[in-house]
Amino acid sequence: MKPNSGTLVINIMNGGKAEAYEGVYQCTARNERGAAISNNIVIRPSRSPLWTKEKLEPNQVREGDSLVLHCRPPVGLPPPIIFWMDNAFQRLPQSERVSQGLNGDLYFSNVQPEDTREDYICYARFNHTQTIQQKQPISVKVFSTKPVTERPPILLTPTGTTSNKVELRGNVLLLECIAAGLPTPVIRWIKEGGELPANRTLFENFKKTLKIIDVSEADSGNYKCIARNILGSTHHVISVTVKAAPYWITAPRNLVLSPGEDGTLICRANGNPKPSISWLANGVPIAIAPEDPSRKVDGDTIIFSAVQERSSAVYQCNASNEYGYLLANAFVNVLAEPPRILTPANKLYQVILDSPALIDCAYFGSPKPEIEWFKGVKGSILRGNEYVFHDNGTLEIPVAQKDSTGTYTCVARNELGKIQNEVQLEVKDPTMIIKQPEYKVIQRYGHVSFECIIKHDSTLIPTVIWLKDNDELPDDERFLVGKDNLTIMNVTDKDDGTYTCIVNTTLDSVSASAVLTVVAAPPTPAIIYARPNPPFDLELTGQLERSIELSWIPGDENNSPITSFVIEYEDGLHEPGVWHYQTEVPGSQTTVQLKLSPYVNYSFRVIAVNEIGRSQPSEPSEQYLTKSANPDENPSNVQGIGSEPDNLVITWESLKGFQSNGPGLQYKVSWRQKDVDDEWTSVVVANVSKYIVSGTPTFVPYEIKVQALNDLGYAPEPSEVIGHSGEDLPMVAPGNVQVHVINSTLAKVHWDPVPLKSVRGHLQGYKVYYWKVQSLSRRSKRHIEKKILTFRGNKTFGMLPGLEPYSSYKLNVRVVNGKGEGPASPDKVFKTPEGVPSSPSFLKITNPTLDSLTLEWGSPTHPNGVLISYILKFQPINNTHELGPLVEIRIPANESSLILKNLNYSTRYKFYFNAQTSVGSGSQITEEAVTIMDEVQPLYPRIRNVTTAAAETYANISWEYEGPDHANFYVEYGVAGTMASRQVDIATQGWFIGLMCAVALLILILLIVCFIRRNKGGKYPVKEKEDAHADPEIQPMKEDDGTFGEYSDAEDHKPLKKGSRTPSDRTVKKEDSDDSLVDYGEGVNGQFNEDGSFIGQYSGKKEKEPAEGNESSEAPSPVNAMNSFV
Repeated sequence: MKPNSGTLVINIMNGGKAEAYEGVYQCTARNERGAAISNNIVIRPSRSPLWTKEKLEPNQVREGDSLVLHCRPPVGLPPPIIFWMDNAFQRLPQSERVSQGLNGDLYFSNVQPEDTREDYICYARFNHTQTIQQKQPISVKVFSTKPVTERPPILLTPTGTTSNKVELRGNVLLLECIAAGLPTPVIRWIKEGGELPANRTLFENFKKTLKIIDVSEADSGNYKCIARNILGSTHHVISVTVKAAPYWITAPRNLVLSPGEDGTLICRANGNPKPSISWLANGVPIAIAPEDPSRKVDGDTIIFSAVQERSSAVYQCNASNEYGYLLANAFVNVLAEPPRILTPANKLYQVILDSPALIDCAYFGSPKPEIEWFKGVKGSILRGNEYVFHDNGTLEIPVAQKDSTGTYTCVARNELGKIQNEVQLEVKDPTMIIKQPEYKVIQRYGHVSFECIIKHDSTLIPTVIWLKDNDELPDDERFLVGKDNLTIMNVTDKDDGTYTCIVNTTLDSVSASAVLTVVAAPPTPAIIYARPNPPFDLELTGQLERSIELSWIPGDENNSPITSFVIEYEDGLHEPGVWHYQTEVPGSQTTVQLKLSPYVNYSFRVIAVNEIGRSQPSEPSEQYLTKSANPDENPSNVQGIGSEPDNLVITWESLKGFQSNGPGLQYKVSWRQKDVDDEWTSVVVANVSKYIVSGTPTFVPYEIKVQALNDLGYAPEPSEVIGHSGEDLPMVAPGNVQVHVINSTLAKVHWDPVPLKSVRGHLQGYKVYYWKVQSLSRRSKRHIEKKILTFRGNKTFGMLPGLEPYSSYKLNVRVVNGKGEGPASPDKVFKTPEGVPSSPSFLKITNPTLDSLTLEWGSPTHPNGVLISYILKFQPINNTHELGPLVEIRIPANESSLILKNLNYSTRYKFYFNAQTSVGSGSQITEEAVTIMDEVQPLYPRIRNVTTAAAETYANISWEYEGPDHANFYVEYGVAGTMASRQVDIATQGWFIGLMCAVALLILILLIVCFIRRNKGGKYPVKEKEDAHADPEIQPMKEDDGTFGEYSDAEDHKPLKKGSRTPSDRTVKKEDSDDSLVDYGEGVNGQFNEDGSFIGQYSGKKEKEPAEGNESSEAPSPVNAMNSFV
């Protein structure tokens, strides 16, 4: 037996035989109050015996005769399931002619030649043991005779004309008739003197079996089966008698009695035959049970009179007949118990308005308590037709109204005591669909929306379900379910149907339906899109102190779906006529729960928005004034900043109107000095945003707090902020100011910080004032311009950049607070050391002669020290394009000109000139000059009278030329609006070739004469010329040029840069080019290819230098052209 249980477990898996446990079992449960017994439980082991050995003779049958193949399975427990198969384990086919009977035999109404076979095998399946037994195969051989004789029907089973059948009530009645004959007979069933029971009658096995389920005594009678073919008919009558095992009419029930009470136990059963009733007490027949004077047995009833506690017992009633028995236990409990109420205290019942309310008061007690109901704490007892009082203590209110809401008290009392219990009843508003979905006719491929706007009790949470034809919506993204609507996009024909909106809450459910009809779309007119119409029918529901629900009906969307709704509110109490943004909800939503603030007279309006724009605002809703309350928040941005040295100005951002939460908004301003054991000083001020505390010490910290209050009370305790009373100018200057000169242009200044108490305010930093007193090299004072550097925070040093070398400076330092600057420290004098000088202000080369040049220069603009000398370097450029030796001359600092003698005539020289102090040399300037060859003035070329004639794909250009003979001309042209260019070689033109042939002899003679006179020749490329003129100290090319005058690329849209040229006065400024392609050129033979690059070389031809050197001796450089062709 299982622990703590009455279950008996018999386990034969580990050994033992089932037969050892065969028998009848009964369970008895006993305690001091009595004993209960169970029904008899019969245990029998399952059996699957083998077929007995038998010799089976082959069956030889004439065609058309009937045949019965007997199975005769062994008797098993439970009985086996019979079926016929062949050697291949295939079920034998059955029909109206061949079928299996209820006893397992195989019946042939008439045999046919195809029935011949040797493997008719009967199988018996024993389900409980999971085994299958097989009978030996039966052989059937059908022999034919001609002709085959037809036969009228005869019954193979049952035999004779009548038979009897007994079945028990509630079981399944099976009646069988199988007939022989040729042709195969047809079976029909009737009940004599009545009809076959409808709904319980079935025909099986090709109507050879009549099946009636759950039979009762009314099914008794004569059932006739009729077998008929073309030759006649036969019948058989089965007399059916329905017997009944005992069944309950009144089963005995547990009985609770109090001492001295009377009671009865009733045990009534019926059956066929009539069952006999016997009683047991605590499992013992009552005749031999201990006597109880309060007990009397009267057939099927036990009568108790004036029971005592010792009368408690368990009684068993046994009703039995030949077909079975019934056993029931009934506990007679003699108990003295004060009332107890089993319904939980303060249980909440919720019902819908106008529906029944059932309020429970489950109780227990002995004697049985009396129940009374009261409403309210001190209400009177409930009586009248509006209430129904049930025996189990339940109070029913058939039609609950709003005034039915409240507390109900149930009182249970008997002679042993009294008890009461309170429960709560809430009557809720019913859920209603205030705008139901409407019948819609929609064109194919359009979209349609069904509305289902509901109104419900604010304390209930509704759920909305949409159905199509009473089934779930298709799983299709075209179906969009919103809070108050169902939208179907791109409607198709299959969307036809009935759409139902079902709204459920925990207490009620409502629904509404509408039909959608889809029609073919007519020719589509032009669609006009516009802003939506304003929403309408705004309604406020669920009014609470801090929230409310707003609902509305959307206006026409005007062919553009509404994407959102904007809700605005007006505060008629504080800002009438001013509308504020409240919130925004999606376009599928038509209700919103809005948060409210106290003491605001709200009105709401709704604006619809689609892709076209915003609708006009709706009409305002009704006004809703929220109740006043304490402020929820305190002013923000509280600050304490003094405006004078002896005050503290406390400021804050006032609450807005709706933040006041009630009338009489004021502020409680509190302050006390920080780090001093002072009490808070407080003052209540009107609705302002500033309060000034006077008579404060200068710049001390204060703890400050500002608390809002109104007529209903204070806001939550505010947080404290730190402020300071007013600042005053600092009292002390920084001390111990030291200057460390780092180099000629940079110095570092140090100072000691000012004590914070002396700052008398927020330390913002230090300012260093410094100025140049004089330059030590010139000994002349200049206009004093003070410079200021500010160093933020509590720094004690700073760097002074941008100083001038070799100068005297003064500085002082001051501390700065929010009020201003403090006194200055004593002036500190410091001097910067010498530096390298700037380049000389100019260098001019004048008076060129055959063997001398005159140099003039100006002193550096910024000597940055004491000049000790000038350094001049120069070198010639000889006829082989090589640089000559570099000559260096040191010139006293007081000189401003120099005549260089013993120079080579007609030779180019490059000069490098700079000044020098004791620190070093400064930057240099360069210049070039050429000694003259003779005193003849050069002849300069000139072009005039330029004319053009343009055609579609070319242009003719002509001009007049005066000057020396040249081999090449350069034509510059540009294309308007583009940078595209090309070079045209004039020398390839036919007219030019003829011209050149005419002057070829003259040119040759002139060249020979020039070469002899000048003793020059050869060419050198641009790169060599550039290298030849490089600075001996590898000075970089000047930044503003950096090229040999090449024109800009196609992205610049500018003309080519020209090479620098020496001015007529031969003065070279330091910002001018240090080099000149023109000066290097000896002719105009250079040319550009089509990409603009310089590909020519300098020709050997050079004109004479002018005697006075006031103009360049070179011809115009080709570099000056933007686009040129030769």
